[in-house]
Amino acid sequence: MYIPRLLEPELKKRLDAPINKVLIIYGARQTGKTTLLKRVVEGKENVLWFDGDEPEVRELFDRASSARFRAVFGTGTVVVIDEAQNIPDIGLKLKIIFDHLPDIRLLVSGSSALDLSGAVTEPLTGRKLVYTLYPLAFEEMMNYHGLFEENRRLEQRMIYGYYPGIVTAPEEDARLFLKELSGSYLFKDILSLNKIRKPDKLVRLMQALALQTGQQVSYHELGETAGLDNETVENYIDLLEKSFVIYRLMPFSRNLRNEIKRSRKIYFYDNGIRNALINNFNFLNLRGDTGMLWENFLITERIKYTEYHKISVNRYFWRTHSGQEIDYVEKRNGKLYAYEFTWNPRKKKKIPKAFLENYPVEEAKVIHKDNFHEFILPGLS
Repeated sequence: MYIPRLLEPELKKRLDAPINKVLIIYGARQTGKTTLLKRVVEGKENVLWFDGDEPEVRELFDRASSARFRAVFGTGTVVVIDEAQNIPDIGLKLKIIFDHLPDIRLLVSGSSALDLSGAVTEPLTGRKLVYTLYPLAFEEMMNYHGLFEENRRLEQRMIYGYYPGIVTAPEEDARLFLKELSGSYLFKDILSLNKIRKPDKLVRLMQALALQTGQQVSYHELGETAGLDNETVENYIDLLEKSFVIYRLMPFSRNLRNEIKRSRKIYFYDNGIRNALINNFNFLNLRGDTGMLWENFLITERIKYTEYHKISVNRYFWRTHSGQEIDYVEKRNGKLYAYEFTWNPRKKKKIPKAFLENYPVEEAKVIHKDNFHEFILPGLS
């Protein structure tokens, strides 16, 4: 079963565009990058496929020269390199192909930005277009089986998330998949680095982050929980973010003296991974972290929507030392948008007056389960 991805039309268009670019797709493991690549090149002639996980492929790319690549590719016109981060000096090799074999179209994927992004940034300056493939989006599932059906499964998505391997799986299979994925497999790229010598402490850090989803985190407190120093905590969090496991929101601060300026909140790109780390797959009426799950779900879906629809935004939270706060602040086209989240539509929540009086706010809303479509799918309302 294939669920069409929002990136598919864009990648097909770019692959056929008159101006050639190296098309690079980043994303966490198991988000469907290989399946997407196959769909993009489906029906194309002279497609060559290379899997960077295979030793013979890495050996094939070992000796880099335009003459060698021409011999390897032969009459191929579309070259797909999957798991490209496993090929040493991949950025330089892509540059050689792009510069000396202009008839070749390159489509490249990497399960982690750890090596791939660092390796391609400088060599491919001006030569590449970069995309991120996230776990499935609410919008993609809505397009697949309709809004009514996806609304019906909202609680399930908040618990099990949107990885392609679990969206249609039975409950027990979904749990097993998530537990396996949230273990060493998801962090394979991080653990393979020499600087990661304490995988058990990395897991403890991840569990601590899961329990503090959407809250302000202290690297010192996280370090005490995981048995790591502050610098190592910050380094691990940076690696996890580059691996598309978590992301950070920084505080919005401009005018008020008592605004928090040096804090951060951490969220997961998938609720299912977060819940697997703490081994909690209970229904919402049996758990005390529904607010965390809802906030994580909404912000992540907003990120997917803005990224896939090429809407440039800056994302923040806002809080004062006296405890006034806004869950999510977005700056878009020079304008501010403020949102508070609550699962229960009857719960009274307001945007703080201090924020509204000191900043020109284009929109201020409380988002709950009865109106969330206008936040994660504004084009629908």
